[in-house]
Amino acid sequence: MNHTISKSILREITPLTQSDCFMIFARTKQKFDFPLHYHEEFELNLILQAPGAQRIVGDHIDTIEAEELVLVGPNLSHGWFTHECKSKEITEITIQFHRDLFDDRLLRKNQLSFMRVMFEKAANGLLFSRDTIKQLTPRLLTLNQKTGFDSVLELMSILHDLSISRNMRTLSDSTFHKGLFNHNSRRIETAFEYMNNNYDKAISLTDVAKLVSMTEVSFSRFIKKCTGNTFIDSLNEIRLGHACRMLVNTTHAVAEISYKCGFNNISNFNRLFKKKKGCTPKMFRESLSSGTRTFI
Repeated sequence: MNHTISKSILREITPLTQSDCFMIFARTKQKFDFPLHYHEEFELNLILQAPGAQRIVGDHIDTIEAEELVLVGPNLSHGWFTHECKSKEITEITIQFHRDLFDDRLLRKNQLSFMRVMFEKAANGLLFSRDTIKQLTPRLLTLNQKTGFDSVLELMSILHDLSISRNMRTLSDSTFHKGLFNHNSRRIETAFEYMNNNYDKAISLTDVAKLVSMTEVSFSRFIKKCTGNTFIDSLNEIRLGHACRMLVNTTHAVAEISYKCGFNNISNFNRLFKKKKGCTPKMFRESLSSGTRTFI
């Protein structure tokens, strides 16, 4: 079921660091409350006991069955919403891993060709069949009990089994994805890399426009066309993303996080956070403390 997406889309900076292979976030909850978002990493999402919830992946919207397993590629907007779900015991296992965890040359080897094709298709979101979910759920539920190298091998094995599974379905229209998140442009990548590396400092439109050899007016139009956001919105999303990472990974006070992420005004930070996330930074931190995060 494809519709036009009108919700605002958040650029998420995940808690993964470059030293991590992947992250597992396991929790049981009563509702879905994370906004529509996208990030640089791949995400494998298993949802159990949530019939009637709504899934949005790219330009695809649908109501889900009780069990659901979806692989979302880098920079593809996605989100799950409570919608008509009445369940009070929703289980969700989210696995995120870097897009370069598996080197492109490795994926070109014969034994990994199915995984390479699956990762390419995940650019539009992949929904796996009921049989596949039944087969892999026990392994996904116990993945965070493994440690170190064993857990990396198990993740690879799970991804391989997914890649050779039958009846997987592509969700989003390919043209939608390419049009909305065209991050292949070297200029836009350079701009975002600079903002990501300097989010804690003062960054002006002049600085970034100069960096990519464009006038301020041209760059303003360019970033709006590529991302759908203004320069200020894009910078604030990056800062909010890093703030979310700190709320998850540290015990710093909210005011300290606000300052460390380049917001010089705590009330402005709180207002922007609530507008984007639908809750205060304190509530966001509390809502994530109910699950378990494992970094491998």
